[in-house]
Amino acid sequence: MAEKENNEELEKDVKNETEEKGENKKAKKEQEIVPKSEYDDLDDRYKRILAEFENFKKRSGKERENLYNSILADVVAVMLPILDNLENAAKVETKDEEYKKGIELVLKQFQDTLKSKGVEEIEALGETFDPELHEAVSSVQDDTKGEKEIVQEYRKGYKIGTKVIRHSMVVVAN
Repeated sequence: MAEKENNEELEKDVKNETEEKGENKKAKKEQEIVPKSEYDDLDDRYKRILAEFENFKKRSGKERENLYNSILADVVAVMLPILDNLENAAKVETKDEEYKKGIELVLKQFQDTLKSKGVEEIEALGETFDPELHEAVSSVQDDTKGEKEIVQEYRKGYKIGTKVIRHSMVVVAN
């Protein structure tokens, strides 16, 4: 009998401990639950930080692209006089046709390389004068031409996208 009583007491103790653990878990869960207002504040902060990060990524990408184009424009600007000289050499009459072909091939390769990097020639002849793209060095009176029409180009201009590397030097009709 004593054993039976001991077993019953042990069972009661186990039940009591189990009930106490259950109550402790409920109390902990109640403590872990964040109030709705605090949750809303945290959610709002998270969304704002996420939006700021997305804006930062976009802004950084644009800055990187602008920096790349700026550096490329600086490098190309230094090389444009070489391109001008190659164009002038290709225009010169010579008796050696192979030499002329060589110059033309080097010129074409140079132009293709610039084109592959996004460098475009600014159209000038027959266009209307645009001070953002052209630099007027002279003007002529010509009634057969339209007002502010470009009639002659002294030096070609180049641009990357909307950024002008070098303005076209032109003669404008009034």
